[in-house]
Amino acid sequence: MKVARVVGTLTATVHQSSYDGQTLLVCAPVDARGAVVGDVFVAVDRAQAGVGDTVLVNAEGGGARLVFGRKLTDALAIQDVIVGVVDAYHEE
Repeated sequence: MKVARVVGTLTATVHQSSYDGQTLLVCAPVDARGAVVGDVFVAVDRAQAGVGDTVLVNAEGGGARLVFGRKLTDALAIQDVIVGVVDAYHEE
């Protein structure tokens, strides 16, 4: 899992069928202070996130299969899935 900020949306008129009907959001990974710490990536939104939201991203294919109700042996061309919107973060 990783934490990221949604920085944009993406529309792809030609894409692999796993993306049919999915909302694609452009995300930037962030650290605990909210500073961007890496390259942007595209994630499928399953949490109704929007631009500016801080989100929790499942960042591996096996977990994506489970989110989409697929077997671990099923093919799925999705790597990153937004699974939650972060409301608050507290560090101890």
